[in-house]
Amino acid sequence: MYLFVINPRSGGGMGERAWRRAEECLKERQVEYEALRTGSSEGAGREVERALSRRESWTACVVVGGDGTIHSVLPTLRSRGVPLGIIPAGSGNDTARGFGVPKQTEAALDIILGGSKTGADLLVGAGPEESEAATLTSVACGFDAQVAVNVNAGWYKPLCNALHAGRLAYLIGILHTLMTYKPGRAVIVCDGKKHAFENVWLASVCNLPSYGGGLLIAPQAKPEDGLLDVCVVHGCSRLQVLRLFPTLLKGSHVSLPFVTMLRGRRAAVSFDESRPAIADGEDLGGASPDVRCEPGALTVLTPRPGGD
Repeated sequence: MYLFVINPRSGGGMGERAWRRAEECLKERQVEYEALRTGSSEGAGREVERALSRRESWTACVVVGGDGTIHSVLPTLRSRGVPLGIIPAGSGNDTARGFGVPKQTEAALDIILGGSKTGADLLVGAGPEESEAATLTSVACGFDAQVAVNVNAGWYKPLCNALHAGRLAYLIGILHTLMTYKPGRAVIVCDGKKHAFENVWLASVCNLPSYGGGLLIAPQAKPEDGLLDVCVVHGCSRLQVLRLFPTLLKGSHVSLPFVTMLRGRRAAVSFDESRPAIADGEDLGGASPDVRCEPGALTVLTPRPGGD
């Protein structure tokens, strides 16, 4: 039995459209499933917990939505050992991208019904209310987190979603945030080693290569290697930050002198002043990220090797 969790509002209505097509295919193939509609990514976790408790065995929990909806169900899937399936229908879809899940609904459904099961790491640490939260893509603090906060609140996000241009919304958010954001001093402790930086713009702890709709912040990151990757942008001007973002499309920023990459099993980020932080694109408020990599904590349905 599959549990499909549908966020109809994700991606400016893409969640609803994707589910309609997926449901047609499920009925044609006579697949046994239950459908759970959720009004928001924030409430999905509690609803999924109740739904999964009605059965002892589930084939998978399939999210029809974006990274935020996926994020909200991670603690339940982690504790119950239920595999995650993805039908991408959000603005960024970086989780799907990181596991090679295509945007096309039918192609994604083929993977859910006949793909492989892949063990994936999670970033686990303190949540906004001192609870232990789980993150699949990245935990970011500083400029990029402020960009995400501004994009989610911006008038341009619904418009970009309607045009299927989630990356464009993020790029607009970068220009918006660049005008007002002030960098500061930060300390990153990675596997017990302290690294102090001045004039820090952003510090991102990553499990997958991209966020923001395909920006390769940590191109070397792998979700199954038992390690987290940290990207720190520091000691540069606003113009250099602006020039940095095009390089994120290919991940070539890692060779720039004002970019430092760290790798380890645990990382804590602390700014001199409170900064916004996000996990899988969801706002953590002013929490200082302190996360560890939990190897193989989640199972994800992915394409078969070689495309078979």
